Amino acid sequence: MSHDKHTPFEAPVVDHLAVRVVVDSHHELFLPKASHPHANIEHVGVVAGQHMTTLAGEWGLSLHLESMAGGHRAEYVLDFGYTPEIINRNFGLLNIDPARLSGLILSHGHRDHYGGLEGFVDRYRSEMVDDMSLYVGAEEAFHVRWLPAGPPKPGEKPDMLYWGAPNRESLVAQAVAPVCCNGPSALDGPFTTGYIERDTFEEVTGGTMLESQDHFSEAERRGELVFDSHPEEHATCYLVRGRGLVVISSCGHSGIVNSVRTAMSIAGTDRLHAVIGGFHLGLAKPEYIEFTIDELQKLQPDVVVPMHCTGEPFIESMRRRMPEQLVRSYLGTRITFGV
Repeated sequence: MSHDKHTPFEAPVVDHLAVRVVVDSHHELFLPKASHPHANIEHVGVVAGQHMTTLAGEWGLSLHLESMAGGHRAEYVLDFGYTPEIINRNFGLLNIDPARLSGLILSHGHRDHYGGLEGFVDRYRSEMVDDMSLYVGAEEAFHVRWLPAGPPKPGEKPDMLYWGAPNRESLVAQAVAPVCCNGPSALDGPFTTGYIERDTFEEVTGGTMLESQDHFSEAERRGELVFDSHPEEHATCYLVRGRGLVVISSCGHSGIVNSVRTAMSIAGTDRLHAVIGGFHLGLAKPEYIEFTIDELQKLQPDVVVPMHCTGEPFIESMRRRMPEQLVRSYLGTRITFGV
């Protein structure tokens, strides 16, 4: 699993990768056929045989990842949306087979990514293989988080709302083993980055506060919550043979450029094929967005697929500055690399 930091990390290589959107905010019935020189794009409008219902969207993200390497298939679910009702509904409508899942991955400890996890496991665990793991980036994935209830009054701290944490005990009771990937970790097809280095202009975003588990900190002795720096956030990545590195950043709280650079360093490659997922730029200032695209241009990805919390201002700027790389996704969309 996690490699010894004194030995070089060898990233697994896959022949092709298909990324399917299970949960996100947008569904479109009447999308034209899409194409791209570096990826195969399949949108879903009316689900075959299900003309009396549609996929459902919510704020959150869940992706189904399927890779092939030497004839061997591996499949993962990355993140689980905000509520179990939505992931379970869409998972069934998209006819994804839980028996073929190799594992589950949680990108970080925010409810819009883990909220559907327990209900998803309740619904599908009996159909999964016996040996099932949930891969997290650090123990902080299971720490309780709080949200500001609103803007604070002048000179006062904001009231905080409980936002919860994934239920480790429930997972263990269902024979899902939590696996902590603090460093780069090779799974069956993908690798995860472990801790994402923060060495660019990017700031850690997200707005949550954390219940520290350090019982000797000054803040905790005062009964205070601490700033959530997301040490548990990790990216899920694939090296696609002949194409390069695909980096999937579910939210990018530590910065999308930081995430990509960390992944490229771990994989030992300067060939960036695709950047996918949430980039957490919805509330970013225009100049911050432009700086981000400046850096993405230097990294020269073939494909950029913004999802979830990325925000329309970034997408509009991409249309202006990197239109040939931009690919839009919707509920059900499957994007295949290495074909």
